[in-house]
Amino acid sequence: MTDLQTNPPAAARANRPDTIRSFVAIGDSITEGMEDDSGPGGAYRGFADRLAEHLGSAVPDFRYANLGVRGRRMRHIFGEQLEQTVAWRPDLVTVLAGGNDVLRPGNDLDQLAEQFETGIRLLCEAGIRVVIISGHDTGWIPVLRYYRGRIAVFSMHMRAVAERTGTEIVDMWALNALTDPRAWSEDRLHLNGAGHQIVAARIADLLGVPMGPRESWTDPWSTPPQQLPAILRRRENRRWARKYGVPWLRRRLMGRSSGDGRLPRRPELEYLHDEATRAELARTLELRQEGEPHYNGYAPVDGSAATSSPSGTKGPGQH
Repeated sequence: MTDLQTNPPAAARANRPDTIRSFVAIGDSITEGMEDDSGPGGAYRGFADRLAEHLGSAVPDFRYANLGVRGRRMRHIFGEQLEQTVAWRPDLVTVLAGGNDVLRPGNDLDQLAEQFETGIRLLCEAGIRVVIISGHDTGWIPVLRYYRGRIAVFSMHMRAVAERTGTEIVDMWALNALTDPRAWSEDRLHLNGAGHQIVAARIADLLGVPMGPRESWTDPWSTPPQQLPAILRRRENRRWARKYGVPWLRRRLMGRSSGDGRLPRRPELEYLHDEATRAELARTLELRQEGEPHYNGYAPVDGSAATSSPSGTKGPGQH
């Protein structure tokens, strides 16, 4: 069987730039970075910001845009977000799309997959390196576990699209670390800082510029998750349903979205670093290259003080 994550067709590999100098992230709330509040002043950060910081650590003139907005559906992501991305023609785009469509039971998954493939092909035809991010396993989450089959089917559609288009894919379903509650925020709908770091590290590994050892995304915790007694789990699930589950379902039934009226956090493809930082980074990289001829510029671990470690992040029920 072809390894979809590491062995795309030779034609796709031939079009890759040696160094990624620009990156655009398109998608919904996970791409936006919801519930990872480790950015400056508690602002959202997310896997895309974390990946951009890592890629930009070796490229002074690195440019980055994040068009993700919570609640966005396929028609938005492969509409205005795709159109803007194609106009920019960055070196790399990550695509996380379809989740909000799949969770609406009336939507036909086969038709959604056709729309998804059309969008991916448009990005590929523009000469952009594309990384698809597929759905995660919701079997451990009350309410959302009932959508597990639909998410699994659409994830398989994504893998088929990746094979047909020669596109790379990060399968979140295959990331066992994401079935650990410590990777998720209290609402169980969005990754926390630890979860976003796992996804960022997996993508970086796929791109060939790892943030650290493989264990940083396969097995980030040194201890198993805390198991609450059954009575406490039921009590916590009831509390979660009242606070998060029911409001989420009500919005779905009313056709409303938490992202109505919102704009992207980083709507322009702009330099990641200011002018002074770009100059300093260029000097630092030059000196390191002179001292270490094989130095590739990328931080060997996720490394910045602003990056939170999974082992230090509390998930639902962790105190």
